[in-house]
Amino acid sequence: MSAIETWWDAGTRWIRFDRPDKLNALTVDELRAVTDLLTGAEEPEAVVFTGTGERAFSAGMHVDSFVDLDPDGARALITAVRDCVAAARTAPCPTVAEVGGYCLGAAFELALACDVRVVAEHAAFGLPEIRVGVPSVVDAALLQQHVGLGKAKEMILTGEVYPVAAVPGLAGELVPAAELRAATRRMLSRLTGHSKVAVAAQKRLFETWQNTSLAEGIEASVEEFAAVFADPGTARAVQARRAHLTRSGEE
Repeated sequence: MSAIETWWDAGTRWIRFDRPDKLNALTVDELRAVTDLLTGAEEPEAVVFTGTGERAFSAGMHVDSFVDLDPDGARALITAVRDCVAAARTAPCPTVAEVGGYCLGAAFELALACDVRVVAEHAAFGLPEIRVGVPSVVDAALLQQHVGLGKAKEMILTGEVYPVAAVPGLAGELVPAAELRAATRRMLSRLTGHSKVAVAAQKRLFETWQNTSLAEGIEASVEEFAAVFADPGTARAVQARRAHLTRSGEE
């Protein structure tokens, strides 16, 4: 039985991990379902990932997923993780992780892949894979960009769980638990309402900048900038901004 719930609210798709008795742990089938949601034909203004209750965002893969794996089964499992996390990272709209508790393993990798993390003050992060006898992989590779190489190695090699206060670079916004949903909605108000064409171009550039040299990234930026002017919405956005500046006396 799937432990994924999803709904729409004001153009945003919400995806909730809903297995609170197991800290919202996930299965391979659920990862694939999330991937399908993110790569479908619908075009949300944003996507928010959250978890049921205040104990956990998600503990990552359900430990039963690792039982009796052979190399082929392990490859299938980690491929499902890779595809889900990549779909969040490369989505053409802003992605937000609303982290209200434990955020571990594959769920931590998903949170790292998101553009923004809104985090409750009691949240904790960890990559416990080494304690299960496997390496941390996929978007764990991004951890050092948030906390530095030394701390990333420490977190990965110990497999310990760290309170968010010990790794402050992970939270885009840190708030009391009671204010988490309100803070997420405030963040959405800042992230949405922009040109979808421009946002999609920017998201492609994030991926390009991550995977190419500085010179190649700059060249790609020139092409993306030029291409958005093929969309009539760009001219409308420019005119709307110009009108706003004129009314506010900034021009």
